[in-house]
Amino acid sequence: MPKEPRAVLDAIFAFPPNRETLGGTAYFIVGKNANFLIDCPPWNEITQEFLQASGGVKSLLITHREAIGKAKEIQEFTQCEIVIQEQIAYLLPNLALTRFTQELAIREAIRQGGIAPNLTMIWTPGHCPGSACVYYSDRGGVLFTGRHILPNQQGEPMPLRVFKTFHWQRQLRSVEHLQKRFTSDTLTYLCPGANTGFLRGQGTIDRAGDRLSALDITALSAVTPML
Repeated sequence: MPKEPRAVLDAIFAFPPNRETLGGTAYFIVGKNANFLIDCPPWNEITQEFLQASGGVKSLLITHREAIGKAKEIQEFTQCEIVIQEQIAYLLPNLALTRFTQELAIREAIRQGGIAPNLTMIWTPGHCPGSACVYYSDRGGVLFTGRHILPNQQGEPMPLRVFKTFHWQRQLRSVEHLQKRFTSDTLTYLCPGANTGFLRGQGTIDRAGDRLSALDITALSAVTPML
């Protein structure tokens, strides 16, 4: 029986792992004036009813190639825009897409006294050429990391080198970019796009800024691929 998404932070929901995206976890942000999907959730009646009851979807933000899932069907059902890094946009032919190169700020115009979430898509290549993270400036700063940074078996955030990794050294340079960009004052939580079972019931990775800065890039550069 399909499961409903669960709240992991105030107005942020995580969907159950999606078989169509290799067990990936998609997220949903409920904003004041607009809602946002990050990666593709399991596409079933429960998901459809949840999205409708929540007020629909303005944008579907894709963080990596394995997260595409039923993007076409989601766009047809919700009439949302799809935002994707330009190097993997070819995987969604004949769809209306918003492409970005290095970075893209996503804002909703002020109306009815409120603003939608302040979201920024950040190109973090390495896992695949078009990998990206999504930064949400609310809640003390939340970074949706796709498969760029994942929890290891101890629940600690790590870039994980797998046999499908596109370019490991480039991925590590992307991690360094995030280390320079964020601090404990601007980043409180990580929401990984897979391996969420290793969080052992915790919906997020906390102390994100400190944990990100503690990653040893030199030591990681010698890591061999995981099978």
